[in-house]
Amino acid sequence: METSIQTVSDVIGVYALNIAAAIVIFVIGKFLARKLTDFFVKLMNKKKNVDETLLSFLDDIVYYILMVVVILTSLKQVGVDTTSFFAILGAAGLAIGLALKDSLGNFASGVMIIFFKPFKVGDFVEAGGVAGTVQEVGIFNTEFKTGDNQKIIVPNGAITGGNIKNVNAHDTRRVDLIVGIGYDDDIKKAKDVLNQIVEADERVLKEKGITVAVSELANSSVNFVVRAWVNTPDYWAVKFDLTENIKLTFDKEGISIPFPQTDVHVYKHKS
Repeated sequence: METSIQTVSDVIGVYALNIAAAIVIFVIGKFLARKLTDFFVKLMNKKKNVDETLLSFLDDIVYYILMVVVILTSLKQVGVDTTSFFAILGAAGLAIGLALKDSLGNFASGVMIIFFKPFKVGDFVEAGGVAGTVQEVGIFNTEFKTGDNQKIIVPNGAITGGNIKNVNAHDTRRVDLIVGIGYDDDIKKAKDVLNQIVEADERVLKEKGITVAVSELANSSVNFVVRAWVNTPDYWAVKFDLTENIKLTFDKEGISIPFPQTDVHVYKHKS
């Protein structure tokens, strides 16, 4: 009887020591996981142009990976068969992956957007069937604000799965206009007038050159292409102002701007 009691006491003592060791491993491991994660994030933060969203994402991912290692080590100390645990975890991961494949695709796309930076917050972007200013880049979705102040949330998978047009990617943009005049109008005069209108706008970057040239002899008009470079924030204002000034100046100078028209000829047959 005394031997049995001693055996039970020894077993309890061993389990108690294992549980205490597991708790110590968990506490110290959690502390080290946090410290190692912070060190990694600080190391990444020293590099230039590292996105804050990417840093936050890496912080979570690294910490959770380390915590999984700590938990498995603690369980092994208690005597849990981690091989079976890995098998269960793998099966659960497969089931979850199949159930959430669309979300995981958006997650992967979010990582790509954050890492490769095709755009940033504040850029005007056309992507995923939406055109608007980027308000927030998340892991699963990206938030846009349209020109009429609507909030649109687009899954990241829809963004990376198609073309991305970033209007603000460069400091300058080129304004392109097509201006038509009548076949009876003076081409040289119209060209001079167009050059004067563009050169008179102080927002146009003259050093990058101005193009005014005949581009097409269309059905009812002689078409000029007008090209001028501006700073990206000035693009729409310059385009609107040039369009208005061209019409007003052409009216003043007697230069016509043809519009589509159809000639109808009526023939009267004698009966």
